[in-house]
Amino acid sequence: MLVPRGGAWGDSVAAMLRAQGAAPVIAPMINFAASDDAAALESALRQLADGAFDWLTVTSATTVDVLASHRAVVPERTRIAAVGETTAAALAAAGYRADFVPTDDNSASGMLREWVELPSSAEPQRILALRSSIAKPVLTAGLRRMGNEVESVVAYRTVGLPVPERIVQQVADGGMQAILVTSGSVAEQVHAQFGAVPERTIVACIGPTTAADARSFGLRVDLVAETPGAQALIGALVEASTA
Repeated sequence: MLVPRGGAWGDSVAAMLRAQGAAPVIAPMINFAASDDAAALESALRQLADGAFDWLTVTSATTVDVLASHRAVVPERTRIAAVGETTAAALAAAGYRADFVPTDDNSASGMLREWVELPSSAEPQRILALRSSIAKPVLTAGLRRMGNEVESVVAYRTVGLPVPERIVQQVADGGMQAILVTSGSVAEQVHAQFGAVPERTIVACIGPTTAADARSFGLRVDLVAETPGAQALIGALVEASTA
């Protein structure tokens, strides 16, 4: 089973797959690079430390890495919204807190649906939204429609990584039981690097949003985790593989 991300996340997912009797192959297809506008990011983080924002929104564990690498200070008055439990766990591991995590849908849309229920939503808030260079403006636009003042700042860039030719050939030959698709950017790379995935290979998406992105790139989707997250994806994949 192809795990398309390396690092701690890839190692953790590979370990979970091995525990289920699978044979994971880690082949990173995306990587993260510094923002092209370092000055804007540094300015935003200085304002954050000075207490200029009511909220900070964090939509990925990679954003947490950026906060930690810059030793960003989040004052007590500034609350932190995490897009899901994985991001909240990354925040905790880095010494930050998560004041709000959507309970039903770990996505920007899910965050917006539950945001209106927060007591603070009755008044306009000043919000710092840190994002990837390729992130869709769903969260920023939604928060602005609610009357909030949102400063959207690129925290990092997502770049594609070519996988080894032997992996490309293994996929083409139908030698992969499954490919885990963990984000829209991964879906784009899977389609670009592998083309049409053999029917015998399960294309498994981590959630509905990623599945929609995958289909938009022309990628076949065979399985979608009911709730976004690595454990739910692996559970669904194991169930499908043994059915």
